[in-house]
Amino acid sequence: MQMKDKTSRREFIAKSTLATAGLIASAAARPLSPFHYSRVSGANDKIRMGFIGVGNRGSGLLHLFMDNPDCEIAALCDVYEPYLTRDRESVEPRYLRDIPRQVPRLGEQFPMKPRLYKDWRKLLEDKSIDAVCIATPDHWHALQTVGAIQAGKDVYVEKPLSATVFEGRRMVDAQADSRQIVAVGLNRRGNPSYRKLAAEVPKGKIGKITVGQAFRIDNMFPDGMGKMNPENPPAGFDWNAWLGPRAWRPYQYNIAPYKFRWWSDYSSQMGNWGVHFMDVIRWLMGEKAPVAVSAHGGKYALNHDGDIPDTMHVTFEFASGALATFSIYEASSRPLFTEGEIELRGTEGTLYATEKGYKIIPATGGLFQSRKTLTEPEDYSIKDEMLTDGSSMDSTGTLVRNFLDCVKSRRTPLCPLEEGHRSTSFAHLANIALATKERLHWDPEKERFTNSAAANELLHYDYRDEWKLFGL
Repeated sequence: MQMKDKTSRREFIAKSTLATAGLIASAAARPLSPFHYSRVSGANDKIRMGFIGVGNRGSGLLHLFMDNPDCEIAALCDVYEPYLTRDRESVEPRYLRDIPRQVPRLGEQFPMKPRLYKDWRKLLEDKSIDAVCIATPDHWHALQTVGAIQAGKDVYVEKPLSATVFEGRRMVDAQADSRQIVAVGLNRRGNPSYRKLAAEVPKGKIGKITVGQAFRIDNMFPDGMGKMNPENPPAGFDWNAWLGPRAWRPYQYNIAPYKFRWWSDYSSQMGNWGVHFMDVIRWLMGEKAPVAVSAHGGKYALNHDGDIPDTMHVTFEFASGALATFSIYEASSRPLFTEGEIELRGTEGTLYATEKGYKIIPATGGLFQSRKTLTEPEDYSIKDEMLTDGSSMDSTGTLVRNFLDCVKSRRTPLCPLEEGHRSTSFAHLANIALATKERLHWDPEKERFTNSAAANELLHYDYRDEWKLFGL
């Protein structure tokens, strides 16, 4: 029923029409209302944010949102009670001992006490909340984002956007049928150095680019996360809720929190790190999606329970003829490049870039060509503070500020949902190529493999119990 006599908070903040119902059904067993109206506004014009997932990454984002005076922390949701109540003294001692850097500081002082929810569906029913930040494990992003969109909330969702290609496209479809703002936390999109390059490289700054490369290296040899037996989760940890759509299995301390990144049911290092770098590479190269992918590697060196590869090399081919590669070496050290986190090789120069700046090394003519240099060297740097997860405070802070601005203006954010989906798909395609051991041909428009039925079977999985997306 439409409210005729009152001005909604979203009308006051955004001066825009509220979202209508999406075609995608609610992810919850009990459907959410397809309409959402914020509470009636008064003098307070702050954007009321709800946070779904306030562990390691979620807490970092929480602090960045708190830095903005036009943001009010309205609600928190988590399946681990000490994270929800922000009580570090109640955190399981084994977490504090084994993953101290990944346990948030907790103990924040909020100007207004936020509402606390154990069930994210209940948070979405709170009509006073304007937008949500989703920083749950990867396998939850699609369900919660679609649910938030249908509930009329704007969304800031962490990378990787989805757990499957199918999920990512359904998320894009859900937003397209709404008027919601959705931003994806690929933080390099907010970085001043990369934004400068994105404006200049496509214009020929280093000539025609033939290859883009990046890597993830971390020597976890010999024992990685170790081997552990199933046991009961710690007090206050709702393990069934953490698993959500994924198949039931007993709790293990080397799965959650944080270490799920090394379990293929929940994440991967292609999804954790590869998405960041492939996003930058395709952004600077002006590519949307590959047309072919092949992958090599396996679990060769680490003696631990994690089931993702510790050694992997992926090659993506674009219709333009250019290549992009990503390497994962978790059983050795030393970077592949002398500097930089990505390398772009152009006909006139080679670019090495990080969030702190970049360097261009001029190319010289080779066989049968003039030996003169083909461009000018360039060394560009910025001052920036790095967070403990390796991301840039300025980059992520810029994305957060941009999201809040877009909630008000209804403009497209720096990293919109379609871009997040395309970049996340690189990780899914790589993992599927490794699983099938095939050189796969990809149709970027239909988002299907054209030469492998087995690969197409891996574009999604069957959700557990009541967790269903429309169209499955």
